[in-house]
Amino acid sequence: MGRCAVAMSKPLFLYGTLCHAPLREAVLGLGHFVREATLPGYRVHRVEGGDYPVLQPGAGRAVGLLVEGLDAEARARADLFEAGFGYALRDVTVEVEDRGTFAALSYMPEGKVAPGADWNLAAWAEQWGDIWVVAAQDALAGVPEASKLARRWPMLKQRAASALRASDAPGHEQRTDFTTARDVEVIRKRHPYAEYFALEDHDLRFRRFDGTMSAPVRRAGFIGGDAVSVLPYDPALDAVLVVEQFRAGPFLRGDPRPWTLEPIAGRIDPGESVEQALRREAVEEAGLDLGRLHHVADYYPTPGAVSEFLFSYVAEAQLSGRGGEIGGVDHEDEDIRAHVLPFDRLMTLIASGEAGTGPLVLTAFWLAANRERLR
Repeated sequence: MGRCAVAMSKPLFLYGTLCHAPLREAVLGLGHFVREATLPGYRVHRVEGGDYPVLQPGAGRAVGLLVEGLDAEARARADLFEAGFGYALRDVTVEVEDRGTFAALSYMPEGKVAPGADWNLAAWAEQWGDIWVVAAQDALAGVPEASKLARRWPMLKQRAASALRASDAPGHEQRTDFTTARDVEVIRKRHPYAEYFALEDHDLRFRRFDGTMSAPVRRAGFIGGDAVSVLPYDPALDAVLVVEQFRAGPFLRGDPRPWTLEPIAGRIDPGESVEQALRREAVEEAGLDLGRLHHVADYYPTPGAVSEFLFSYVAEAQLSGRGGEIGGVDHEDEDIRAHVLPFDRLMTLIASGEAGTGPLVLTAFWLAANRERLR
């Protein structure tokens, strides 16, 4: 008991992401005291290949914050958050200008971590700050164990990026009669499944068109991140490139042919723009460099039960000599075959139902309406 009380009385020395005030508030809450401090004999690096920092012994001083006055709940939230990255508390002695030295605790990795470039808080905050704040709020509200947080963190960041993208979408200029999320009252939240994707099951009430609130209803939804799709088109050949791969959805439906024809598509990684995702996916799935992009539509493919939002494009590309390549990312177990089809052949396959995925059908009809302009 005495040893635990001593440990709890020590302040925390924070460096890296938790020096970002909005994230610190999301994790620790308010009501504590913060002052600038340094840790001699250490430097703060970005983890190699990661988007978070690590303390490493080295010449100089690690710059951070000394945080005092944390209650037990705030400390527990900090421990849970940091444990999700494999970090645990270690004793350190920090210096505060004009105040001397202080015994403190700081989060350090329990295993070996490869350091990358020097940590730059401003650059990190510009790319990742908002995403991490939303992801941390989500994580600490519904993840009871550090091991679960660690598994879910990539999905939580993707979900956070999607939520931020949705909040930044242009306002509705053509319709002024929209109700908003404030017209929904969540009574109870359930999270029956949460891994890379998640299933949420809520009891809620929503505002009816007559202005009254509905009776409590139960609604479940499959939570996924935003995604892109792009149909490469060669105006000189009047041909498109589509990809073929096994899909669980048709298989689980009982479709005897669960390999589908689709445009190139994939999730938008956190911190990535729509265009960056389009061009990356084209290289990964088909080894293809895209030319000029043409916007088709942004939409919810299945709004009744799926949160996914899709950004669809047509891209000009040189397709001569292409087709038959096998692509995909090995660590995602992708096995993707490319096909180059004359445009008329694509429309025949859509009419017969042999090419029946929503983004492909939508994009093909957009191309049918705009093809002469592109040629």
